[in-house]
Parts: sequence; structure tokens; C-alpha cells
Amino acid sequence: MNVISLLTPKAQVAFLYDDFTIRQGLEKLRVHGYTAIPVLNREGLYVGTISEGDFLWGILDRENNSMRAQEKVRLNGILRPQFNPAVRIDVTMEELLERSMQQSFIPVVDDRGAFIGIVTRQTIIRRLTTPNQHITVLRPEPVGIH
Repeated sequence: MNVISLLTPKAQVAFLYDDFTIRQGLEKLRVHGYTAIPVLNREGLYVGTISEGDFLWGILDRENNSMRAQEKVRLNGILRPQFNPAVRIDVTMEELLERSMQQSFIPVVDDRGAFIGIVTRQTIIRRLTTPNQHITVLRPEPVGIH
């Protein structure tokens, strides 16, 4: 099993740009029903993951916490450093499994840091618990006395 076989590609993943406002981010989070979502810069590089809690604290920490005021605050101003760091495409399965115990999804980047997709905990568990129909087990002929 490798990370490519578990990857949900970027084209199928909802994400935000770091120059979105808090309001834009909350709207997209709500539409998709997520509790956390990847954040990219306009060059496509992964810059972090933002959670519902980040939005909440980002709003509450401001003097004016009206929704209108949130139209001026950019996501890059409330991102937590090193929250849900990405793995490279050549990550070991051991590290991927370890990370999946801590995170519901693991962002995956290429060697330039460009976001290429995510691996979800659910996908890993499903793959580990569903028998692979494509593997043929070859058993040796029984050895007996003739």
C-alpha cells in the first residue's frame, strides 16, 4: 500500500486560500459541513489547516467581533503555525499511520510543497479492513510421502 493509492486528489478536496476573509472561510466550511479544511496560498502551496476553533478564537480575540468586521480579517492572520502539517508524497506508511491517529486527514504535498491532496483516516481504515480482491495468494503444493 502506498500513499498514492490512498490519496483524494486536490480536484476533489475543498480548500481555502489564505487571503480569504474569515467570513468567506466560515461560509465554505459550513457549505461542506467540515470541522477543519486545508488552506493554500495562491501559488498552490499548502500553508496550513484551519479549524472551527481557529475561526471561533479568531473572532473572539478581536475587539469588534461582528460578522461585518470579519469581512476584513484574512485567514493568514488566524492560522495556527504547525497545526496539521503536511507530509510529502514519499512518506512511509508507518508515518502516515502514526499521523492518522492524531489527525482526521493528512495533507499531502509534492517535493515543492504544492498541495496535491489529502489522505483521510477513514480511507486508511477502510483499506486496512477491506480485503483486497486483486491479490492472489499462491500456496505451495503440499509435500507428502509418495
